[in-house]
Amino acid sequence: MRSLRTLIIATGLLFLAAGAAADPVAAPGYRLETVSKPGAAFSGLSRDGEALLVTDLASGRLYRREANGEFVAFGPVFPHGLDVIGDPTGPYRVVRVGDAFVVAQGWTPVDAGEGPLDHALVAVGKDGGPRVISSDFWNPFDFAIANGTYYVIDSARNSVERMQADGQKQTIMTFRRMKQETTALRQLSPTEFTEGSDYEVDAVPTGIALRDGRIHVALFGGFPFLDGAGKVVSAPETGGVAPPRVDVEGLNAPVAITFDADGGMLVLEHGRYGQKEGFLKGSGRLLKLDKTTGARQTILDGLTRPVSVLVWDERRLVVSELAGNLHFLTRESTP
Repeated sequence: MRSLRTLIIATGLLFLAAGAAADPVAAPGYRLETVSKPGAAFSGLSRDGEALLVTDLASGRLYRREANGEFVAFGPVFPHGLDVIGDPTGPYRVVRVGDAFVVAQGWTPVDAGEGPLDHALVAVGKDGGPRVISSDFWNPFDFAIANGTYYVIDSARNSVERMQADGQKQTIMTFRRMKQETTALRQLSPTEFTEGSDYEVDAVPTGIALRDGRIHVALFGGFPFLDGAGKVVSAPETGGVAPPRVDVEGLNAPVAITFDADGGMLVLEHGRYGQKEGFLKGSGRLLKLDKTTGARQTILDGLTRPVSVLVWDERRLVVSELAGNLHFLTRESTP
């Protein structure tokens, strides 16, 4: 049973079902507003002028949330549904690139045959039609762009792929499996994890951010998603043979990473995991790390299955949740 469960979970990002949870709480000095779209499963976020671009895994649609708050669908309906462990798959992320929109599309739903848009980076042109840039991925969860080059997270391959606009790509980072502490594992299941046995999980890279010539990657970590097992690592954009540098440790399933206007690192934790409950309601949070001291501040707490964080401007942040929520976090002005 352990080998089967490990194999299934290691091949992708786990999103377990969760019901309603207590409202999230912003840190002092921040104001929180929440917008909900019933039935949606919001994932990726990006900015397009004054509009917010957001992907919906529940419907396979791309949305523009206009300045007046209206959600407007655009582009094709992407493949969507549940994967082999019952988690949503579909368009993970969308970003405007010139006159087109580029979408990271997840792998094939379990109840559908494989199509040309599955596990691919896809461009959507002015006419709304899709063009596959490359489908040579297993599960492209996130990507960043610099000087016309795409840096794509392939969560299932545990890698970062550098890809040109013509589809040529190169693996520039591959993450080794991470060893788990036996003591902590035995607390989860004394019968399954025996004393003295080694247990390793896939790194499961998720979020990516480019900063100061380095690629920063959040490592979610595989089952059983132990508290503090997640990391943020970085490496030069040019790649190289040296292993990635560990920048942050002790994270709870980090799913997204970015940098604010002050250069502070923002890390979105998917949450804490319970063997019976799955990811615990209200256990996700948004952390801000001081780039000088490394001190951590929780600026948004009580999240349930958050997915993405977007720096909107110098004062505002946006966080998405799979329950169809968008949280707008605004830093209040000091007198």
